[in-house]
Amino acid sequence: MKLEPKLSFDHLQKEVIDKGTCGRCGGCVSFCTANRIGALEIGEDGFPQYKKEAECLECGLCYLICPQTIDLNDTLKDEFRWKAPIGHVEDLYSIRATSNKIQEVATDGGLVTALLVHMLKNNFIDGAVVSKRDGLFNRKSVVATTSEELLEAAGSTFSEALHLNKMGTEYTSCAPVVQTIHEYSKNRKKLNKLAVVGTPCQIDAVRKMQVLNILPSDIIKFTIGLFCMQCFSMERLIDSRFLEIHDINLQNIKKMNVKEDFYLHMKTGEVIHIPLEEVESIARPACLACKRFSNDFADISVGGLGSPEGYTTVLVRTIDGKRMIANALSDGGIQKFESEKEKMLSLVNKFAEKKMKRGIATLKKLDIN
Repeated sequence: MKLEPKLSFDHLQKEVIDKGTCGRCGGCVSFCTANRIGALEIGEDGFPQYKKEAECLECGLCYLICPQTIDLNDTLKDEFRWKAPIGHVEDLYSIRATSNKIQEVATDGGLVTALLVHMLKNNFIDGAVVSKRDGLFNRKSVVATTSEELLEAAGSTFSEALHLNKMGTEYTSCAPVVQTIHEYSKNRKKLNKLAVVGTPCQIDAVRKMQVLNILPSDIIKFTIGLFCMQCFSMERLIDSRFLEIHDINLQNIKKMNVKEDFYLHMKTGEVIHIPLEEVESIARPACLACKRFSNDFADISVGGLGSPEGYTTVLVRTIDGKRMIANALSDGGIQKFESEKEKMLSLVNKFAEKKMKRGIATLKKLDIN
């Protein structure tokens, strides 16, 4: 692939970060640290920045793997047989975990946790990159390597959690063309087969890295993509009038979910439904500019939309995804519900088109093509 001469992080800064569309997925920093270039880092505000500008090779790869740039979009669409509005779908299911323990802590049926437990148990993966609750709403990225750790991380969150920036410093991989990424302490286990659970921007960055065969994407063996209308930062929630308008006690919130509306499950047992349009007031600006809802390039895409209460909607997109779901069904860790597939698909299409239109309108306001 021929790159633009001296394409560097400066272009990413100007075209994405300064425009307010950076999703803070950390992909650019992950590449830079994994390959020991060390030119970039995550700043205190969560955005990528120069760490050692003089070390920048001006290779342009940080720019290319950004989910907000378009250079590799056609390549991904061809590879994943994409078609509007939600990409290629091998099959569609409503599924839940059979484990009561998983169902108790999960948001929508526990499919993600149950599938990851199955993959760990059968050595398909060594670990899974997930986000774990850290305080009332904050999440931190961890690698779960046991069923117990997966249970601790279960449940959806729609506040942001960085995943990919950790890949270059906390996980390891070996490739014949690159020396060992990072030295581990003597008691650190090497992980060479990871699953990643992420939002569309995070999974897109992974896929772009894999298209270019750059580290650390070689250790990512399976991707689970979350449906995502928007994420929000707790600062925007607390500092806005959102809580006051909806008479919400922050300390009384048990968990959050997004289906047809924004759902707040309170500790009292009450469930508050808020139209998604109203949630935009606390959404991250980058999310309002994002056009991707159904995580089109993951092995499977999941969410609560379209399935009955207690079940997860699963779009199977790849052969690996199809095989893994079939294995877990055969193993008894998950079970299907005979749902109306056409109705489910229509609803997912509707939300995908809705987010696409919103993203296009936002980008137009920002004067971005």
